[in-house]
Amino acid sequence: MKKIILILFLTIFSSSILNANDSIDDFDAEFDNRTKEVFDPLSGYNRLVTTFNDKVFVNVLIPVADGYAYAIPQTVRTGIENFFENIRFPIRFVNNLLQLKFENASEELGRFLINTLWGLGGFMDLATSELNMKAHKEDFGQTLGFYGVGEGFHIVLPFFGPSNLRDTIGLTTDGIISPVNSVGHNVFNYKAPNTIIETAGIKTFDVVNYTSFNPHQYETIKKDALDLYPFLRDIYTQARKKQIEE
Repeated sequence: MKKIILILFLTIFSSSILNANDSIDDFDAEFDNRTKEVFDPLSGYNRLVTTFNDKVFVNVLIPVADGYAYAIPQTVRTGIENFFENIRFPIRFVNNLLQLKFENASEELGRFLINTLWGLGGFMDLATSELNMKAHKEDFGQTLGFYGVGEGFHIVLPFFGPSNLRDTIGLTTDGIISPVNSVGHNVFNYKAPNTIIETAGIKTFDVVNYTSFNPHQYETIKKDALDLYPFLRDIYTQARKKQIEE
């Protein structure tokens, strides 16, 4: 069980890094390399955990994702990714509503119905390919930021990766409404998963599949870092700021 929990933490860390990297092209144009004062009371701890996470990510997740990509055709992996995107609908829908983005929430509901009913349970993303209805990714950390809640101090979570006080609270809250989290099962009586072991297995599969599309993206980005911890911290901070402003 300890090994399964370890894998769960690892996969969430990779997800945090890779999701932040989705905004990297826009971030590059805005990133300011000038030295600036950052409130970082946990910097010593954060550096240690960043080094640990980096070793685990490079030596475990990336090789596994490489092997998975070699064995599983891209068409199948794309269908799996579509399925997981579809099943995460409640998080996006609720947070769009909380941010008063009613048009986006309506599109999310439409996407979910179309992809579930006519997209083979979500394995096909017909809403995007046929109707150009794209997902509006929002989470509770963004919702708190939308209402002016500050990020607080930076926190690097073991296996979870870069975060901050606000987003750590948001991560926990999103878990309550997530269909692929045992917390959601306990609160809303979802059918699955209902234990941390099931959550670990599902999340592991999800993130390995996601990482398989570009296993070496993280290594490509970090190669230019003179100091890995502040580099990843600033990428995360700027990416989250941009996501909240959108």
